[in-house]
Amino acid sequence: MSFISEGDYVLLYFDERRKWLVKATTDKEFHTHKGVIRFGSIMGKPYGSIVKSSLNQDFWVLRPTTCDFIMSVERPTQIIYPKDAGIIILKLGLKPGALVVEAGTGSGALTLAMANAVKPDGHVYSYEVRPEFIKTASRNLRKAGVLDYVSLKSADAKLGFEEKNIDAVMIDLGDPWKVVSKAYRCLKGGAPIASFSPTFNQIEKTVGAMKRSNFLDLETFELLLREIRVDKGKTRPVTFMVGHTGYLTFAKKALKK
Repeated sequence: MSFISEGDYVLLYFDERRKWLVKATTDKEFHTHKGVIRFGSIMGKPYGSIVKSSLNQDFWVLRPTTCDFIMSVERPTQIIYPKDAGIIILKLGLKPGALVVEAGTGSGALTLAMANAVKPDGHVYSYEVRPEFIKTASRNLRKAGVLDYVSLKSADAKLGFEEKNIDAVMIDLGDPWKVVSKAYRCLKGGAPIASFSPTFNQIEKTVGAMKRSNFLDLETFELLLREIRVDKGKTRPVTFMVGHTGYLTFAKKALKK
C-alpha cells in the first residue's frame, strides 16, 4: 500500500463530474463549493481514502494516472488526446530504455506520455521552435514528474536532428512531410516513425514523403472513442464525445539498396 506524502499530486474525487488534480502540501487548502479540504489531514493516509471537507462532504483521495496528468496540462496548443497517445506508444514500440525524437512539443501532453513509457533508462528529445511552448511544456512535464527524462530543444526540426541511432520518431507539425527525410537519417534500421495530422491533404503529402524516403509498412488510422454512461435500465452512449482529432500515420525505416 502506498501513502500520501508532502508534495504528491492527488486526484480529489467527489463524483463523475467533479474531480481535481491538485498538489498536496501540508499548509495548503483546496476550496470547493462542497467545502474546504485541508491537505494536512490527508498526509500519511493511503491512496483511496476518504477525507471530509469543512462542510462534512466525502471526497476520495485517489492516485492520479498518466491520463489524468495529460488531461490537466496547460494548453496553449491543441493536445494529442489519450485515445491517440495510446496507439502512438504501442505502434512506436516505446518501452523502458527507448530513445525517442519528437518534432513539435506543443503543450507537452504526448511528450509526457512518451517519457512515462521510456523511463527510467530511456529519453525523449523534443524539438520546438516556440519558446513560450517550451516553457509551458516544461511546467507540465515537471508537474507529472517526468522532466528528467526529456530534453526540450529550442530548434527547428525541419533543419534536422542532432541525435542518431534513435529507436522512434514522432512528428506533430503542420507540415510533417518536411521532416520525414530528416527522421530517416536519425532512425535505426527498421525503426518506426509516426505522424499526427488533422487533414487529408497533410497525410497525403506525408505518406508521399515517407514512400520517397524508403519507409515501408505504411498505415493511417483515425481513432474514435465513445464513452458509455452505465446506469441500470438506462445505459446509453454519452451525449458529448471528442470526435475527430487527427489522422495517425505509421511506417518503418527500410535500409536502402
